[in-house]
Amino acid sequence: MKTFRSSQDRGLANFGWLKSRHSFSFGDYYDPSNMGWGPLRVLNDDWIDPGRGFPMHPHRDMEIFSYVTHGALTHEDSMGNRATIRPGRIQFMRAGTGVNHSEFNPSRDERTHLLQIWIEPDTRGLDPAYAELDIDWESHANQWIPLLAPTDKPLEGALSLHQDAQVWVARLAQGTSLSVPSRSGRKAYLHLIEGQLSSEDVRLGSGDALAIEDEAPFGITALEDAEILFFDLPR
Repeated sequence: MKTFRSSQDRGLANFGWLKSRHSFSFGDYYDPSNMGWGPLRVLNDDWIDPGRGFPMHPHRDMEIFSYVTHGALTHEDSMGNRATIRPGRIQFMRAGTGVNHSEFNPSRDERTHLLQIWIEPDTRGLDPAYAELDIDWESHANQWIPLLAPTDKPLEGALSLHQDAQVWVARLAQGTSLSVPSRSGRKAYLHLIEGQLSSEDVRLGSGDALAIEDEAPFGITALEDAEILFFDLPR
């Protein structure tokens, strides 16, 4: 079963310096029927004005990663990490027993666009951790690239995730097709970051998604250049 989710139906937050679309209940957007998809708890589409951001704030017992598509994001945390992430590199933080961190747009004139994603861990009270990963676009054209994989089922090149879940990304050139590796007995979530896709009789634009459950692999075709995230998830 595949359920289309429109970008425009997501929750909306507008604080002036921050504009955000929430795929699942978050902050002031609350829908008891939309609290996540399996352990995928948060998928926020954030646009941050130059020089603005989130001051130090706490997290715990969550696997968090940031995916920047435009601009830059500077991160600082209570573990002593400080880094600026740009497109082509993802940032991962295991909040575990507790972490404070800040995030801001370091540019004076360019907005930052990123996806903030939280996945619930399979174990509480883990030691906090931090990691970064460069995406090898050049050698993986029109292919899925693994970003995160379970600690007990690692994938080459992917960061370790404390959950029975995988996260993949792909860039498709206009006119190319790709099989989506959904599996029977599992959930999955496909989020179109940018571009246009078709899948059977469904057409997706930037920010649209498919919530997938108990589905065999199926095909997608890029109607224009597209960038896609895919989550393979337990039920």
